[in-house]
Order: sequence, then C-alpha cells, then structure tokens
Amino acid sequence: MSDSLHFHLIDAVATALNETFSENRYADKVMERLFKKNRKWGARDRKFVAEMIYEIVRHKRRLEFIAGSDHPWDLVGAYLIQTRGELPNWMEFDGLNVFEMKKRNSAEKPPEIANSFPDWLNELGKAEFKDQWNLLMNALNKPAEVFLRVNTLRATPEVVKAELAAEQIEADLISSPDFQFPVCLKLKVRKNVFVTQAFRKGYFEVQDAASQQVAGLLDVAPGLRVVDTCAGAGGKSLHLAALMKNKGKIISMDIHEWKLKELKTRAARGGVDIIETKVIEGSKTIKRLENSFDRVLLDVPCSGLGVLRRNPDSKWKLSNEEISRLTALQKEIIGDYSKLCKVGGSMVYATCSILHRENEDQVQWFLSTEEGKKWQLEKEIRVWPQIHGYDGFYGARLKKNN
Repeated sequence: MSDSLHFHLIDAVATALNETFSENRYADKVMERLFKKNRKWGARDRKFVAEMIYEIVRHKRRLEFIAGSDHPWDLVGAYLIQTRGELPNWMEFDGLNVFEMKKRNSAEKPPEIANSFPDWLNELGKAEFKDQWNLLMNALNKPAEVFLRVNTLRATPEVVKAELAAEQIEADLISSPDFQFPVCLKLKVRKNVFVTQAFRKGYFEVQDAASQQVAGLLDVAPGLRVVDTCAGAGGKSLHLAALMKNKGKIISMDIHEWKLKELKTRAARGGVDIIETKVIEGSKTIKRLENSFDRVLLDVPCSGLGVLRRNPDSKWKLSNEEISRLTALQKEIIGDYSKLCKVGGSMVYATCSILHRENEDQVQWFLSTEEGKKWQLEKEIRVWPQIHGYDGFYGARLKKNN
C-alpha cells in the first residue's frame, strides 16, 4: 500500500489543506503556489495532488465525520479509507482508529454530511429548493468538466477539434434541447489545454457551457457600443467581441486592474482589438458614461453557489452575512449601472448563483423602482446543475423603453 503512495506528495496535500482551511486561502491559489514550488513534479504527480486536494475540500464535512477530527492529516486518512480501504503505516496516521473509521464510512449519514454542506447552507437550501435540494447538493459536488468556447475570430469548431486531436486531446461539440451551443466543445478527458498550439494561437478560451449563454442573451451585433461592467478577466467580453465580429466598441470595466491586464493579454492572443479596459475608480467613472451604450452587461458579484463544482471551498468560506452583503451590492449595481444604457437599448443581469434572492427577486425589485419603471423584462434563462449538468447560471435581458 505505502509503495504506491509517495509520502512527499501526501505531505504536500496535508500542507495545502492546512493553508486552505486554517489560513482561509483559496484552494486554486494554494495549488498554484505549490506547483510553482515543485516544478520537478511530473504531470501524473500534479494530477494526483490536485485531485486529492479538491476531493478533500469538496467532501470535507463527510471526511471529518469519518475521521472524527478536522486535522488535515486525519482528513487525508479518511479520504484514503474511503478510496483505498486502508492506510499506509506512517506515524501521521497513528492516532486514527481504522476499524471505527470504516464503520463510520459505511454508516448512513444525514444529507448535509453525506453531501458535505455546512448546516446554515443546508437550511437555506432546504427552505428555498425543497425536494430539489438533495439533487442540487449532489450535482454541485460533481467535479466540473472542461468546456471550451471556440474563438470564431480565429477558427471554427471543426478546426479546433482537429488541432486538439493532433495533440491527443479529444473534444466534441455539445447539444442540448434547452440551449444553443454553436461554439462549445467539451473535453472527453480533463487535460491541460493551455500548453496546446491551438490555445497559443488564440483558437479558444476555457469557459463553462452555462457561462457561454450569457453573451448570446445580450443580443449584440457588429458596430454596437457595449459595456461589460463587472468584466473580471473578460471571458464574456471576449465572447461578445467574437459575436460582434470584432466591429464596434466594448468597454470592459472592473475595480481590479490586474484582472483587466489579464483581459488585455487574452484579447491580444484572440485577435480582439475592439475592447478598451477601464478601471472603476468610483461613481464618477459611471456618471460620465450614462446613456452612452446600446448594450449593458451586468455579470454581478454573487455567492457563486452555482459554480461550487469549480470552487468547492466557497462552501466553507461563505456565510449568511456575506450573501446579504452581496444582495445589497447587486441592488446598488443594477440601480446605478442600468443608467449607462441608451433608450431603446438592452441590459443583461447575470449571476453564477442558484439563489432566487440573487436572481429573479433582484430583477423584480429593480422593475419596481423609479429607474426600473423605464424597463421591461424580455427574457430570462436558468441553467440548473441537477437538470442540465452545467454550472448554475441565471440571466435576464431587459429593454429600456423611455
């Protein structure tokens, strides 16, 4: 048993878990640093470490129940009992009772422990989603698949498929009865696509299928003036540029300059030159741009409960207070940033949350305000992890009438 497990890798996992939970860091950032520090690790070692860290973070509560402890090494022990049925003979596991752990592993568990959700979030989910909540928890625990958005300014899905196949990466176009996915490819097996020639040539971006619905909902056309108000690193701005055939103007705004720098790099690689980035320095930035855009995208900060498959540690970092703070911020953004739209223009409000209070409720609230009375709701989309198999996403398109 211990022959097939390398101590230095398991030790790295335990250290990463300690940073994620005790020092409250995000698992993906912890891993980034870990891999930079251990450049000699091969692809197999990296995959082993990344998968173990993510699975333990994802199923933390269940593993705590099995181990009877929340110590990182004990969580690793519980994970190994669950996946391999035994532990290596290492002193780090001396305090664990394997017989008791096996018993707890096979015991019936309440849904919140079986699915590893904190009590407060389980209560919130039950109240909001009733009999769908167990299915939702289960779906949000499935590791996310890798989806690509083909950059139509540079290539077609067929070209990207062929280029990736030449590098031993299989990808297929996806279809769905509920949504259109004209340029979405799904990898058959998770691989590092960032080292491929196709990526270097700007042929695609990595973007979840649900997220790819948002730019289409905005209903853009070549030559329009568009603003992406919470652009981040710009995945949706780049998608909009492709839909606009790189003609017109997109202003991509964010409060974080480093994210916009990343967007510039991505835009250059993808052959996009209609994007101008702008750091939001306060309300004056917004005031100057009122009534000047045909289309406004508000992909607002949210709880991220729809993307737990990608960011499983959000479960342990979120709180009711944080959700209340975010819903207040969303109201502020939709109230202020909707003024950027010209009369006759359209706006999309979008989140990667599953909660009604961050989605439909916010749109209804806005429509009841003084500013909102100028608007009408044209279309809403909902992507559900337990129904569609993608990230949880919401989008609403509104039209400004007068």
